[in-house]
Amino acid sequence: MLNRWWFAAAGVCMQMALGAAYAWSVFRIPLSREFGWSISQVTLTFTISWFFLGVSSFTGGLLMKRVGPRVVAMSGGLLWGGGVYLASYSAHRLWWLYLTYGVIGGIGLGTGYIVPITVLVKWFPDRRGLITGIAVFGFGVGALFAAPAAGWLMQHVGLLPTFSYLGLVYGALAISAGAFMQAPPEGWKPEGWTPTAAQLSQRSDRDYTLGQALSTWQWWAICALMSINTMAGLSVVSQAAPIFQEMGKATAAAAAGLVGVISIGNGIGRIFWAWFSDLTSRKMAYFTMYAVEAILFWTYHSINSLTALAVATFVVVMCYGGAYGITPAFAADYFGPRDVGSIFGLMMLPWAFAASIGPTIFAYLRQINGNYTQALYIIAGFMTVALILPILVHAPSGRKSGDEDPTGEALAAEAEPISPE
Repeated sequence: MLNRWWFAAAGVCMQMALGAAYAWSVFRIPLSREFGWSISQVTLTFTISWFFLGVSSFTGGLLMKRVGPRVVAMSGGLLWGGGVYLASYSAHRLWWLYLTYGVIGGIGLGTGYIVPITVLVKWFPDRRGLITGIAVFGFGVGALFAAPAAGWLMQHVGLLPTFSYLGLVYGALAISAGAFMQAPPEGWKPEGWTPTAAQLSQRSDRDYTLGQALSTWQWWAICALMSINTMAGLSVVSQAAPIFQEMGKATAAAAAGLVGVISIGNGIGRIFWAWFSDLTSRKMAYFTMYAVEAILFWTYHSINSLTALAVATFVVVMCYGGAYGITPAFAADYFGPRDVGSIFGLMMLPWAFAASIGPTIFAYLRQINGNYTQALYIIAGFMTVALILPILVHAPSGRKSGDEDPTGEALAAEAEPISPE
């Protein structure tokens, strides 16, 4: 059996190939200029891909129980790379861009994304927050390499051929890394490890099935926590390059480079906030992130310096990424690790609507107002009100792991008469 850190390394590599999707904003202006598509039309491609990421994450979580993580991971890599490659045939066909990069690529993103998270949370029960942060770190920093590479390719080979080159690279990396995805044996735990009192205080005392998790209000509360954070952060991420050009007066090349730089914040945020949630609690980590974002969004519109704008955006993206480091561990804590693939995967469905609505409204308000001020105020107000949610949420009360169904076998056994000795 390989050392469990090798699985973590493979998971990060796979997520980096998938996380290249965050570089989409570098295509917004070139696509608009070359084909005359509006800001909203181009942004919708990103929105579609994120929507299908959310929808297919649940499917990927269910498929893992049937065919195993390796097959699901490699299939996700093939669909993502293939979708991006086929987008190179989108000249003057917006619908084709939506179908290939948006639908096919988005399905690949979601199918692949859920695998390393589910696998690694089982390999690292002793470090759930940290390892989910590491697992999604690669997804957050994917644009660090993809954005500059896309910018360079567009200058040297043209806009549409760039999609073909990137698609081949993304697919090859994701499929190769996905081949290493393997779950530990049932019930595995590190030798000599037992949960600390602090860890036990944050965790449910049973493993929930998907249906049982859905019957608790905490499942919906965690969905809301992640979705609200996504709606805010992804709005900025989806328009990052234009924001740097319009508000910070950066050149196209400098803006593409800064998109890569802020992707580091996306990755760092996933590890930092996940570590912070291990140190304090998942609730406290979410509350702190929300507070930081609310302050930044209230003041973001008044920033004139490119450096200050880049720093503020970096911090916003850190908070945005943090939700993806915290939430899988949150789900495993509250509902147990056994079915975390499908439980967390289904959380990505309401998340998909938030991921769709946020960037779409943000781009629309920019288009009709000529600036981002109104959109930023709306997000700031929303984040301020939402501060109440992490205060209210707490672990569901449950029974010990062996008591799966109080109305089923356990009570039946209790009611059965005891035979005389």
